Amino acid sequence: MDSKYTKMAMEYRNLIDVLMGDKDYADIVLYNGKIINVITREIYEGDIAIKGKYILLVGDCKKLIGPDTLVIDMEGKYLSPGFIDSHMHFESSMLTITEFSRLSIPSGTTTLVADPHEIGNALGPVGMKAMADEIDSVPNKVYLVVPALTPDCPDLETAGYDTNSKDMEDLLNYKHIIGIGELQGFSNAKHVYRNTPEIITDLLASTMYAKSKNMVVDGNAPELFGAELAAHIISTGGKCSCHETTTKEEAVEKLRQGVYLFMREGSTQRNMAECIRAVTEENMDSRRCILASDDMVAADLETSGHMNDIVRRTIKEGVNPVEAIQMVTINPATYFGLEDIGVLAPGKIADIAVISDLEEMVVDAVFIDGKLVASKGELLIDLPSYTYPDEVKNSVKIKPISERDLEIRAEGTTARVRCIELIPDQNLTGKAEETVRVYNGVAQPDVTTDTLEIACIERYGRTGNIGKAFVKGFGMKSGAFAESVAHDTHNILVVGTNIRDMTLAVNRVIELGGGIAIANNGRILSDMRLPVGGLITDELSGHEVSQKIAELERIAREDLGCKVHAPFMHLSFLSLSTSPTWKITDKGLVDVNNFKILSPTI
Repeated sequence: MDSKYTKMAMEYRNLIDVLMGDKDYADIVLYNGKIINVITREIYEGDIAIKGKYILLVGDCKKLIGPDTLVIDMEGKYLSPGFIDSHMHFESSMLTITEFSRLSIPSGTTTLVADPHEIGNALGPVGMKAMADEIDSVPNKVYLVVPALTPDCPDLETAGYDTNSKDMEDLLNYKHIIGIGELQGFSNAKHVYRNTPEIITDLLASTMYAKSKNMVVDGNAPELFGAELAAHIISTGGKCSCHETTTKEEAVEKLRQGVYLFMREGSTQRNMAECIRAVTEENMDSRRCILASDDMVAADLETSGHMNDIVRRTIKEGVNPVEAIQMVTINPATYFGLEDIGVLAPGKIADIAVISDLEEMVVDAVFIDGKLVASKGELLIDLPSYTYPDEVKNSVKIKPISERDLEIRAEGTTARVRCIELIPDQNLTGKAEETVRVYNGVAQPDVTTDTLEIACIERYGRTGNIGKAFVKGFGMKSGAFAESVAHDTHNILVVGTNIRDMTLAVNRVIELGGGIAIANNGRILSDMRLPVGGLITDELSGHEVSQKIAELERIAREDLGCKVHAPFMHLSFLSLSTSPTWKITDKGLVDVNNFKILSPTI
C-alpha cells in the first residue's frame, strides 16, 4: 500500500478507537455552536470534536470530552467548512503565495486553487514549478491548475515561453498540480477552428492526458452559446467550468449544458450579481454554481476580506446564506474531487471558519488542520517570508526604447483612429473611433476627448514587436504609467497622454527588471519593482504591497487625473486577447471577435 494511505489508515484507526473506546478523547471540542451543514443545506445546534487534523464527530460530543480536551464555547456562533477560492491568480495580487495566504486566511479562506497562467506565459514550466515549490511553506491548502497553451493566441501575441502538450506530462506529475487551467486557447471557438485548428488537436492531447490521470480541466468560454459552447465543453473532456460568464443568459445556457459556473467577483471584474440571477430569478439548481475571485489586489484582501466578502455580496443578491456558503465549500470541493475538505463530517479535515455574523459574513476564528490559526482578523501563526530563486527573476530581456518607437504615423493634419473602450469592472472592452490631431506626421493623444495612446512592448527579446493604438476610459489629463503585468503574455503595457512620458515609464520598468512606473512632465514620480517574472514581489509583505499600490494609485489619480479605480489592474486586462472586443498585444490592435490585427488609423 502507498505510504500515504498506510499513514491515513493508522490515523483513521486512531479516530475509530477514540469514538468506540473509553481511553482517549478529542483534542478540541467546539461546543454549543450552530452547525452549517452544506450537505443538507440546514443550520442546527451542535458540537464539533477534533482529533489531530481530523473531525471526529459533528453533533453531541460531550462523551468525547476528557480531562485534557480543550473545550471552546461557541454559543451564538456558526461553524462552517473553511472557504475555497476555486479560481485565482497570485500574480494579479503581485504577492507571493505566502503573503496572499497571510492576508486571506484570517477571513476564512483555507483552500486556494490557483492558475499560474501568468508566470507560465512569462517563464514556462520553470516559473510554474517554482510556484508549486512555495506551496510547501504555507499552512493552508493550495493547488495549481496549469495552462496547456501559452500564449493563448499564438498568431496574435508573443509570450516568454510557448507551452503546449509537450510540457503536460512533466507538469501534471509535479507536486501540488491537480489539473489543467482555463483553456483560453479555445475561447474564441469559431475562429480558432477556422484559422488555427492545430491548437485544438494539441489541447485535446493535453486534456486527454489530464483525464487519464483523473484530473480537472477548466474551461474559458466567454459569450459562447450553442455549437461553439458544446465544442468548448468537449475540448475539456466533458467536465467543464467557466469563470468568464457575464450575463444571465450565458449563465442559464451554461448551467443547462452541465458547465460548472464559476461566478467571478474580484477587485475589478464583478460578474456574480448578473450570473446569480439564473438562481434567484430562474430557480435553477445551484449545485454547479461556484464563487471565485479570479483577480484580487492586496488592499481589498486587507480591508474587505476574501471569500467571506464574496459570500456576503452573494447573500445580498437574495441567496440563502447556507446556499451561498455551499458555493465556496461543497460545490468546489465536488468539482475538484477534494474529498477531504468542503464539509463538516467525520473523517474530514478540520478546516473550519467560525462566523459571528452570518449575514455580514464576519469570520471570528479560523482552524486549519485542527489548529486555531486566526482569531478576530489576526493571524496567530508565523509565516516566514519566502524568497524565489534567481532563475525566475530577470525576465525583462529588452533594451530601452526610444520615443520614435511609440509613434503612430499618419498623414495630413488630422486622422481618424480606432480606440479600445475600457469598461470598468470588466475584462470585456468596447470599440470606438475618434478624430485626433496629427503633428509632424504623428497622431497625437487628445485629453479633451479622453483619447490616450496605449502600447504593448514585447519584453522577452524574442521579436522586438511593439503594438500601438488608442484607448478611452482612463480620463487622464497628463503623464503616463507602464507595467509588466499584462494579461496573459505579460509584455510591457503603457498608457499615456504623451509619448515622452510613456517612453520614460516604459524604460523605468525595463530598468527595474519588471514592475510599475508612473511618469509626468519628464520625470518618474514613483515605481514598484516586481522581480519574480515581472509579476510578483518577494521583497515586500502583503501589507507593504497594499500601501505601495495605494500610493501609486493616489499619484495616478491626483497627479495624472486618472478617473478609473484600480487603474493598473484595469490596464493589465487590455491585452487579454481572448476576451472581446478590441485588445492590444505586442503585434498590434486585436479584433478579438474576428481574430485579426487592425491598423490603429483608419
